[in-house]
Amino acid sequence: MRNEFTAIVEQDGPWFIAYCAEVPGANGQGETREECLANLRQAIALILEYRRDESLRSLPPDARQELVIVG
Repeated sequence: MRNEFTAIVEQDGPWFIAYCAEVPGANGQGETREECLANLRQAIALILEYRRDESLRSLPPDARQELVIVG
């Protein structure tokens, strides 16, 4: 497993819309499937970066950070 996420893509008229099953709130849309997925990728990255930053801000001063690699 790497940084892999599930994109659910639908077509609504001329638009493609997508959301990520693993990252609530991550959505994308576009006039093409490729544009839609690119927008979804950007949304996923922004949400994960924001959540990490928010979590790290609330750590107690004596807490240690450790890197965990999956896959």
